[in-house]
Amino acid sequence: MPGFLSAHGYDPGPTQRPILAGLAAGLVATAPGTAILLLFHAIRVEAAIVDRPAAVTLVGGCVVMSLAGAGYGRLFQRAANERRGGWLFGMAFGFLLWAAGAVMVLPLVSGGLAPGGRPAMGMLLALLAWGTALGASFPFIHRRLHLTLRAGVEAPGEIGPDAAAFGKKQFEQRPSSARAKV
Repeated sequence: MPGFLSAHGYDPGPTQRPILAGLAAGLVATAPGTAILLLFHAIRVEAAIVDRPAAVTLVGGCVVMSLAGAGYGRLFQRAANERRGGWLFGMAFGFLLWAAGAVMVLPLVSGGLAPGGRPAMGMLLALLAWGTALGASFPFIHRRLHLTLRAGVEAPGEIGPDAAAFGKKQFEQRPSSARAKV
């Protein structure tokens, strides 16, 4: 039961930062996705469809995929921390983005243009690879954020529910009976 609650239980607290971890993991995951887009020449096709230079399309795509990683962190929250199955959550999320973005939104904003053939396959594979890398890297990035948060902690009340409810000074000013071991 504790394993289930740790993965699917309570909403993450203010010190858990799933959105920031998702933002960082989304940026890290752009590397394999970009490699596949370049391999399948999908960047040039995307740039032609949105009528922007390829470099602008690539940078814009990295920004959008980082924000999508933040959405992944917000959507899956604690479930995204699953080390064994996170890659599967990520791959499913990548597929969802491909279905929503490349299949529905891109033709709507471009007047009906959509990639076809090899570039279309590249976009699908790139988003699946991005999602897999996002889901696989999220738990490790999220754990590093926890470590940096705990490194500066001096008093036990600076972590957990007391940290959200009380500041450090307020924690120290509470009677010792209220400051039972946290």
